[in-house]
Amino acid sequence: MKKLTLGAFEEMVLLTVGVLQDNAYGVTIKAELEANMKKNISLGALYAALQRLEEKKWVNSRVGGITEERGGRRKQYFDITKEGVKALNEVRAMRNELFDRLPANKIKWLDI
Repeated sequence: MKKLTLGAFEEMVLLTVGVLQDNAYGVTIKAELEANMKKNISLGALYAALQRLEEKKWVNSRVGGITEERGGRRKQYFDITKEGVKALNEVRAMRNELFDRLPANKIKWLDI
């Protein structure tokens, strides 16, 4: 079995691509991440993460058509793949398993 390596930021990017579906491109992904993470995200960091996710085959990208609104520039859209969804499911399962093993006194302390 291939080792799952998904960092926290990559996980957030992958989830965001999945949430945005057909509207997942650099600016919308960045805005959604910033709204959810409550911090500024650089486009450089975002595109580096997207490139890593694409190399892992967890996202696909395609280039959209030219629009006047963007001064003739094309948008690069991203889609989550089946392998990407599988990776997210594995990460969620691992987190849930660990979370379920927290002692009751810690759960009470965490106010969960």
